[in-house]
Amino acid sequence: MARVSQEHLDARRRQILDGAARCFARNGFHATSMQDILREAGLSAGAVYRYFRSKEELIEAIAGEAFGEIRAAFDDAARLDPPPTPDVLLGRVLRHMLIEKVPGGDGQAFARLLLQVWSETLRNEHLAATLADGYAGLRLAWATLVDAYRAAGLMDADVPADHVARTLIATAQGFIAQQALFGDVRVEAIEDGLRALMSMHDPEFS
Repeated sequence: MARVSQEHLDARRRQILDGAARCFARNGFHATSMQDILREAGLSAGAVYRYFRSKEELIEAIAGEAFGEIRAAFDDAARLDPPPTPDVLLGRVLRHMLIEKVPGGDGQAFARLLLQVWSETLRNEHLAATLADGYAGLRLAWATLVDAYRAAGLMDADVPADHVARTLIATAQGFIAQQALFGDVRVEAIEDGLRALMSMHDPEFS
């Protein structure tokens, strides 16, 4: 019997994750059954269960993959000289996650999925651990970028890097929450808002 290539295995896993993400975003995590996911992915139970044994494993994989992609974008940015400013970087990441890469093309539904993932951490220890690891990684990635900003003369050193990291992560989370609850929140709004805040100065020192 011919061996299945890694490329085929990766493509099948991608097919399952995209199908699950569409179901979760459309119907909610708890209202979605594994049978729904099988139909959406167009695969048999055996094909899906080879990769994921439950909805919980699927949602953990979706969350872990999202954190991995965001972390990679931050790592790439930190290697640039000078690194992109927060308005540019956050806009780039949010546009990729909520527009370019959204299964089914519905940014609001996908943002609602992310809110469901966050709320599910209150009852799922494994998912909570996945998000905690991802959050810690993002804080470290932002802190590394803060060091790069300071080295490039773009930011003062009077505020701890982790405080800057937490603030910018909270900004992204707030944007996602707005998109989930109200929809029609353009990424340009957060880019413009951050750019305006970054341009503020104290008149006493001008």
